[in-house]
Amino acid sequence: MHSSRSFAIAAVAALCWQTVLAVPHVPRQSSADNHALNRQRADAVKDAFQFAWDGYYKYAFPHDELHPLSNSYSDSRNGWGASAVDAFSTAIVMQNADVTNTILSYIPTINFGQPVPGSQISLFETTIRYLAGMLSGYDLLKGPLSGLTTNTAAVDAILTQAQNLANNLSFAFDTPTGIPSNNLYFNPQSTDGSTSNGLATIGSLVLEWTHLSDLTGNKTYAALSQKGQSYLLHPQPASSEPFPGLLGTNVNISNGVFLDAEGGWVGGDDSFYEYLLKMYVYDSTRFASYKDRWVLAADSTIQYLASHPSTRPDLTFVAMYDGQELIFESEHLACFNGGNFILGGLVLKEQKYIDFGIALVTGCEDTYANTLTGIGPEVFRWVTNTTAANDTTNPGPSSHEEAFYKKAGFYITDGAYILRPEVIESFYYAYRATGNQTYRDWAWNGFVAVNTTCRVGSGFAELQNVNAANGGGFNDFQDSFLFAEVLKYSYLIHAPDNVWQTNHNGVNQFVFNTEAHPFKVAGPPI
Repeated sequence: MHSSRSFAIAAVAALCWQTVLAVPHVPRQSSADNHALNRQRADAVKDAFQFAWDGYYKYAFPHDELHPLSNSYSDSRNGWGASAVDAFSTAIVMQNADVTNTILSYIPTINFGQPVPGSQISLFETTIRYLAGMLSGYDLLKGPLSGLTTNTAAVDAILTQAQNLANNLSFAFDTPTGIPSNNLYFNPQSTDGSTSNGLATIGSLVLEWTHLSDLTGNKTYAALSQKGQSYLLHPQPASSEPFPGLLGTNVNISNGVFLDAEGGWVGGDDSFYEYLLKMYVYDSTRFASYKDRWVLAADSTIQYLASHPSTRPDLTFVAMYDGQELIFESEHLACFNGGNFILGGLVLKEQKYIDFGIALVTGCEDTYANTLTGIGPEVFRWVTNTTAANDTTNPGPSSHEEAFYKKAGFYITDGAYILRPEVIESFYYAYRATGNQTYRDWAWNGFVAVNTTCRVGSGFAELQNVNAANGGGFNDFQDSFLFAEVLKYSYLIHAPDNVWQTNHNGVNQFVFNTEAHPFKVAGPPI
């Protein structure tokens, strides 16, 4: 990977951060202003969901994904109907009874022992999409939205299917340490032989597998996921934790030792930090130690990784790191971090995390507002006032990017948009925390941009370049997380308040997994 500027820059960034901290602070508005239904916007998102579903159902169901330009399909998630299962909880919270019951009738028919022949099964992706989608639908249809269906037998079958899937996946944990292998094959059961696994792919299973144990009374599922997690909560060697709470990325499956000290809040690492906090929200009694690790990581991020572009010191981004050297690069994926900090501030009653989260949300909004499509890029970079001109790890923008960088505070290194949700996700948390309509407007702008530019053929397609006219052309693929995340967060921010919403009456009765599937919390709501 890259190397970067010295640890000293982090300290400078931290000092700069202190001067910026008060700028983005948005006080909570009165409760009368908070969370009222915006029916016109909510209905527009529901219409987009129905359009995407209709295209998928006509041309792809029960395969995994729609190809909206060619009206064809693919099975990149083992052929079990990923888009249907990922759409399940969104259809439920939208109270779309027709789609809910279609998916509900389908789930009991899936044979989770028979993937598409020869397909490699990702333990991580299968957990966050399929297992979580089923558990969330079960929670909602057994609880606050039980009136959407009369098919109670199918609702009960969802939990059985979740167990069937977990049972089929559980051999992944049969390793010397209990750290799972991520890349699996069925029939016969085997792995791809990898000797290591990643921070996020180890550390983003515990919420789903623990919840399955809590729902079924079978403690095995929780124990399997928490054993692998234990190596992340007590990382070795010490050098793999270059800043308190911030870890490397790759872990040896055989002995649990970290193989590097590179990372950040980016893809490959991101949802590990997300789940440290969300396990505490899920059950603050059982998982207080997870919260402690999140606090360490959050405080280190504010102190060492907060970074301000040279042309836009008003903006805050989070740098990556290689050891204690910083890399001024981030991703659309990382833009969930503002929402995660805001949630942390809410449940821990710590305004500094909300303020920092709001600053990150504002920075990610800038990546949307400054492109021709109004959608942010996959990967972007910046430099700081102290970045040396000859720093090859942190190069400045090229001559043709200078004008854009001067205005925007970032320059684009990968302009694709693959229907990612993270920016709108963080707008959602900002709005739920503050009630400030600005965040609703930003989410609406993002949704309108996606609905205008990506909506093509029978669904929504990926863009090749967000800073080119009409997105620079399309990739013929509609990922399942369009249903699970983009359209759910775009809807919920305008929807009426309810128990599954974040910070409902000041507490969280549900917590969203990393694929935006809401789980009923097991402990006292915080």
